[in-house]
Amino acid sequence: MKQIVIEGGIPLTGEIQISGAKNSVVALIPIALLSPHNVTINNVPDISDTSSLLEMLKLLNCHINYENETLSIDTSNVKNTFIPGTLSKRLRASYYLMGTLLAKYHYVEMCIPGGCNIGLRPIDLHLDGFKSLGATITTTEDKICLKADNLIGTDIHLRVPSVGATINLMIAATGATGTTHIYNAAKEPEISNIADFLINLGANITGAGTDTITINGATNYHDGEITVIPDRIESGTYILAGALMGENLTIFGINPDNLTSLFEVLNNMGANYQLNGNNLTITKKDTYHPVNVTTTYYPGFPTDLAQPLSAVLTKCNGTSTITETIWENRLGHVPYLVKMHANISIDSKEKISIYGPTTFLNKEVEASDLRAGASLVIAALAAPGITTINAAEHILRGYENIVEKLSGIGAKIEVKEIE
Repeated sequence: MKQIVIEGGIPLTGEIQISGAKNSVVALIPIALLSPHNVTINNVPDISDTSSLLEMLKLLNCHINYENETLSIDTSNVKNTFIPGTLSKRLRASYYLMGTLLAKYHYVEMCIPGGCNIGLRPIDLHLDGFKSLGATITTTEDKICLKADNLIGTDIHLRVPSVGATINLMIAATGATGTTHIYNAAKEPEISNIADFLINLGANITGAGTDTITINGATNYHDGEITVIPDRIESGTYILAGALMGENLTIFGINPDNLTSLFEVLNNMGANYQLNGNNLTITKKDTYHPVNVTTTYYPGFPTDLAQPLSAVLTKCNGTSTITETIWENRLGHVPYLVKMHANISIDSKEKISIYGPTTFLNKEVEASDLRAGASLVIAALAAPGITTINAAEHILRGYENIVEKLSGIGAKIEVKEIE
């Protein structure tokens, strides 16, 4: 097990660079399998999710070269091989191999994906869509098999605008004969990034970033290249850390157009920041105005930033609320923030109230999932003394070089390996 140990109460000042988006790269890497020979993916974050996916591609007989955030993948000798649970269960996004291998080979056999425990995360939308395209699906307790003699384009109406299902079905539809329409599609920026890569590989896709995506299938794939967009969740996390502990902290390489809902919240709080193109400078304030935030699908406030935000709302002069509408088990961080002296009540399984202002105390806590871990990092940065965050593997899954980046702006932070 890994621990992150932070000596808090130290202002964060200097410059920090945003990495490529985790939620893009976890789909871009599997999609590389569609190429007949070689692909290049630029701005690839060095996170454990990247490493896990590259292990899966190596199992499928790809040759990998990854240095200086540039990933080159030779797919010329790919073999469609069973993917065991020792790999697939490391991350939820291993399910993108389903859409990719179904599109290329019309056959997939793998163990059920894993990922953070943030609630029931069924893949029924994915599977229903694959069935609509013509796949037959058989499952056991731990394994899933998808098979299709032919994939045929069709109309797919998503019950909710699921990011994962939108991406997976868009990938699979590139291997179908005819036209597929995905209605009520998710509109997150990462989807456009992924569609661009598919287009670079030869796909015919329009409408990515809107609620209707059209895919003209039976793609003749070729080699291609893509650059991963900036990670809007990492951007938001460091911006929020700056709102709590920043002193002229400058965050480079954000995409402001993808963060409008966060800026609306910061403005309502009265945050002290300046935006200059793709860079943002922020300095903390002693107290903020309370806000009420509800997570929802893009372009609304992202569920992945609700937990980091909750740590900052402890500095509001009054009562703030966060209502979670995407996942039903996203409050794993609350008991640990309370342990650190936050005044937070759980009003329901979807809603918390945060009473402020309060001051964090150093404690030993545990990251229950990736973004819960991010909230504890932010709290620990503000808590004088030494805070230990156990189960730090969750955090390292999604934040590239978080220790190095925070150390570079003045934080006293280290990772420890414990038995």
